[in-house]
Amino acid sequence: MADFAHSIFPMPNRQVSYARDAEAHLRANDPILARIIAEVGPLIITRRSERFQALARTIIFQQLAGAAATAIYNRMLALYPGTKFPSAEQILATPDEDLRKAGLSAKKALYIKDLAGHIRDGTLNFHRFHRMTDDEIIVDLTRVKGIGRWTAEIFLMFNLGRPDVLPADDLGVQTAVKRAYRMRERPSRKRLTKFGKRWSPYRTAAAWYLWRSLDIKLPDDAAKAPAKSGKKK
Repeated sequence: MADFAHSIFPMPNRQVSYARDAEAHLRANDPILARIIAEVGPLIITRRSERFQALARTIIFQQLAGAAATAIYNRMLALYPGTKFPSAEQILATPDEDLRKAGLSAKKALYIKDLAGHIRDGTLNFHRFHRMTDDEIIVDLTRVKGIGRWTAEIFLMFNLGRPDVLPADDLGVQTAVKRAYRMRERPSRKRLTKFGKRWSPYRTAAAWYLWRSLDIKLPDDAAKAPAKSGKKK
């Protein structure tokens, strides 16, 4: 979900340039999203500058509560005093035992070193991403151990500022669509991908608004809410 994505891809850089066009497009093409936009307000997606750091963080944060993951992440950073974030070469030169002492599992230490190896060897080159399509970047990133499609999609949305990404496996987006469009069950990836074509070329903005819609009450929610007795306890 959006808050989790922000926790693993922190440090805002600059607001995406497509915000106004995306809002206008979604309001014009989807009355339900138009209602959500009216409730949520302006699109606020910041494009973030980290690359290696962001992907390493998401590996650490996988399947952990935010506080525990943050503590491990900070202990790992403490292994490299005087640096904002270690280089790929520094990570590769670090004994696995030191990474384990910082709290990383053996599997996550392997994943981070695999990521560092791809960067060092140039098989993962962030400088060529601007010439690549979203699908090509997803393929490139998911060759790295520990990086799945969801991570690649969130990276495209929040780090590369790509406007037309729909994380169709995301539980939050699926839940929001089920709720807003009165579906009987959460849509599958296949169904949501087809359903989301109406939001293109601004599916990133649609996903952001759907995440935020889970924080607001829709008209039907008010009707379902139990009446308060008014009696003092």
